Amino acid sequence: MTTAACPAPALTEVAAAVRASWDRDTCDDADRAGWSARVPSRGQCGATALVLHDLFGGDLLLAEVWHSDGTLQGYHWWNRLPGGTEIDLTGDQFTPGETVQPPRVVTRPPGPPRRCRAQYALLRRRVLARIGDPGAGR
Repeated sequence: MTTAACPAPALTEVAAAVRASWDRDTCDDADRAGWSARVPSRGQCGATALVLHDLFGGDLLLAEVWHSDGTLQGYHWWNRLPGGTEIDLTGDQFTPGETVQPPRVVTRPPGPPRRCRAQYALLRRRVLARIGDPGAGR
């Protein structure tokens, strides 16, 4: 008996599921104090990029983010999908004084992330449940 492979979910469906799944509990600890429902993407980039990478593959992109005074604000993650399209669901989190620098491709190490492991696992479960993936309980 053969089983048909499940079709990949549509990017628009996944993007909506990701956005609906963000909250303070999925926010990076470094940004949690500044998180609000008004800007729900704040602090969500790392976990979001990993969930998209799980579902679509491609490249993980990482860039420094600088304050207007030249000090480092932090780091920003997003994705380049197979075929070259960049997708950044959290690019709207930055204030006018924060500038994302050009990215570099980062190879994802095997296993779960070292930072924000719990946030990633929670976001992944929520997104998979919203898109109807039977593996959502993992």
